[in-house]
Amino acid sequence: MIFLRYETFRGYLRMYPVTVLIIAINIAMFMITMLNGGSNDGETLYRFGAFLQTEDDPYGLDEPWRYVTAIFLHAGFMHLFYNLISLIIFAPPLERLLGHVRYGLFFVVTGVVGNLFSAMFHQGEVLSVGASGAIYGVYGAFLFLSVFGKHRLDEGSRKTVYSILIFGLIYSFLVPTINIWAHIGGGIAGFVLYGWFERKLLRR
Repeated sequence: MIFLRYETFRGYLRMYPVTVLIIAINIAMFMITMLNGGSNDGETLYRFGAFLQTEDDPYGLDEPWRYVTAIFLHAGFMHLFYNLISLIIFAPPLERLLGHVRYGLFFVVTGVVGNLFSAMFHQGEVLSVGASGAIYGVYGAFLFLSVFGKHRLDEGSRKTVYSILIFGLIYSFLVPTINIWAHIGGGIAGFVLYGWFERKLLRR
């Protein structure tokens, strides 16, 4: 089971520096928003980089950097907590597979695509934050491996991937405050981007 973590704390820090950096940024930004108005306050989240689409700017192109900055913000402690747990467990094997630089690029790109899907399928004024799009990108990468690289994933890991995706998507549809399109967009992006990385690496 590749998702079980056996590393010591020091070993984890040394082996997965990009994952650790992402976790640290998310925690730091959560603390900053908590100290400056609250992590559930829309104005505070917007001030620190939340992704906003409006009737006049439905794709958020007036401030495109928000596609990236919103990935590192969270609305409330439980939102942050569940995303950090997912990162701690599922991100390290992908960082090991892709390498630090490619993994960092993968995380940001899938998060951006998640926000793009949100903009494409939501109407009106929507404020979005969270790393969920990028985390579903990680799930999408492992779905690619589960389908096309079965020899590289044990049966327990494949079942975990299928279960987390099925449960996650059902839960996303049932809870109205969850940005389901960011999850779907991130997952699709992760599936496709990991496949591209695989082909690129195999050609070497």
